[in-house]
Amino acid sequence: MSTRTLPLPRTPVVLDAAVDDPQLVRDLIDAHQPYWPVQRYFANSAEYAALSGNSASSMVIAPVFRGNWAFDGEVKPGVQPLLDHPQFIEAARRLFDAEIIRPTTVYVNLTWQLPFPQGAGHTDVPAFRGFDRTTYPITFLTIMGLSGLFEAERVKVATAVAWFYRGSDGGFEYWPQGADGSSVLHEGSIDNTAIVADNDFMWHRVRPTGKPEDGMVTLSQDSELVRHDAATWAIIDSGEQVATFPTEQVRVSLSWKGIAFDDEADRRRHDDHLDDIDLAEVLRRFAADFADRGEPLDIPADPVTDQDFIKILSDAYVQYPT
Repeated sequence: MSTRTLPLPRTPVVLDAAVDDPQLVRDLIDAHQPYWPVQRYFANSAEYAALSGNSASSMVIAPVFRGNWAFDGEVKPGVQPLLDHPQFIEAARRLFDAEIIRPTTVYVNLTWQLPFPQGAGHTDVPAFRGFDRTTYPITFLTIMGLSGLFEAERVKVATAVAWFYRGSDGGFEYWPQGADGSSVLHEGSIDNTAIVADNDFMWHRVRPTGKPEDGMVTLSQDSELVRHDAATWAIIDSGEQVATFPTEQVRVSLSWKGIAFDDEADRRRHDDHLDDIDLAEVLRRFAADFADRGEPLDIPADPVTDQDFIKILSDAYVQYPT
């Protein structure tokens, strides 16, 4: 086996006050309903497994709902102040010691009564210069990121996760010392706090929300989370109301992402595609690393989707937190 040691994640930046006016976020949550299950944002169960730490055959539709507020250049009404939020931008600059931060994304997850950890832990989907999720599968990109072989080309993305939830549960667990290190719990008084981190490289997961004895509803991908009245949310599935619950039971997490550039030259390298990586080079590095391990690596005709090949790479590079 290889003796190559992966670098540790960048030290996360903790914000005791995520935003100056939490009511702004709560108003936007109401304004941009309804919300749909997070699984609707993945192409298939394998993509979901790559992000959740669960097996590809166990994609249960749980009461976790998502809304994209700023994505792919489209910003929903009222969201621009969050996209340009100075505290997130400054924390991202500190995280990567970067001169330039380009905010790109804001989305929210709303969770109700999910009383167990969401998977064994996961990393977010990384991107590389010339190589991202617009053209390559999430599973393949995730393995690339965890291999550590492409750090020179990895796009540095800061992720701020902020919580708007007053419950004592529903915290955040993360592994700042790597998958084989100890985890850190951000739990308890998490309302209007945030952690800004390199979540494309740092393992993390959501802590349980709700009481185990209250169970969990299972849903279809067509279910919706909607406002029932001023104090209550409802889940509608196939035209049927399957649950109603008070607003205070809804765990809201807001995620913000921004690309970090070392300097203007680094920005030009990215934007002008001056030093992109291609599939041939990706496969060459995988093969060279396997050779260093003393193991053969046969490259199939379609390596980014060949499931046997993906499993070989996953077995070699994906180490879940202990």
